[in-house]
Amino acid sequence: MELTSSLPLNDGTSIPTIGFGTWLLEEGDECYTSVSAALRLGYRHIDTARAYQNEASVGRAIRDSGIPRDQIYVTSKIPAEAKSHEAAVAAFETTMRELDIDQLDLLLIHAPWPWDEIGKDCREENKQVWKAMEDFVADGRVRSIGVSNFGPDDLESLLPACTITPAVNQIRWFIGLDPSDTVAACKQHDIVVEAYSPFAHGLIVNHPEISDIAARYGVSAPQLCIRYLLQMGAVVLPKATSSDHIAQNAELDFEISDDDMATLTAMRDTDKG
Repeated sequence: MELTSSLPLNDGTSIPTIGFGTWLLEEGDECYTSVSAALRLGYRHIDTARAYQNEASVGRAIRDSGIPRDQIYVTSKIPAEAKSHEAAVAAFETTMRELDIDQLDLLLIHAPWPWDEIGKDCREENKQVWKAMEDFVADGRVRSIGVSNFGPDDLESLLPACTITPAVNQIRWFIGLDPSDTVAACKQHDIVVEAYSPFAHGLIVNHPEISDIAARYGVSAPQLCIRYLLQMGAVVLPKATSSDHIAQNAELDFEISDDDMATLTAMRDTDKG
């Protein structure tokens, strides 16, 4: 059962291989109900971010679940726009206050540049943010730290400044998108890759070839998308709002053949309609 499986991280901890993503889940009933359903259905890894503006609902669902805190893996992220030590500390304090938990399992730099300045050189600023995150580990409020949306060059510029090597790089990855350069760079440094948007925001779940392969296994296209990424060695972060879809996304007891894996890996531009 994939919900109970995990991957070891380079800092001696481990991370559940299936997480529940919360991007675009609206603060309040939608987020609280979805996270509550995921926890009730067996998910034990919840991924949020300061930028999602739903940390309070995520934290409330975790506290109300009745599940011991040490059995739920919680990830949040320093906003992409927070590019100083001071800004990182302020954002983290807000995150911890909103989540209302004592310790975060994983904290990530959300992106190497602000979202409204994609590609901007923030290498020195990211080193300041990383130092703040290392301090959060030292004081016991964070167990593991990592990055998100970092390409090979972004990683190579950050690593020399790291006392703690990033444990995770969370990237956009789905069938038809080729992040092999980034995946290889992560593997070189024993950094686990997390895949967000495994359905390309829903754009690939009706792709004819993906749907045909899924049908041969008697599964849905989303199930095939998740299973593919798991077999590629990634941690996967599916998101859904209906309990049926949340449950179905965790039913992954099938194996994609080597031939089908090769076919899926060779696909491109699946999200272009």
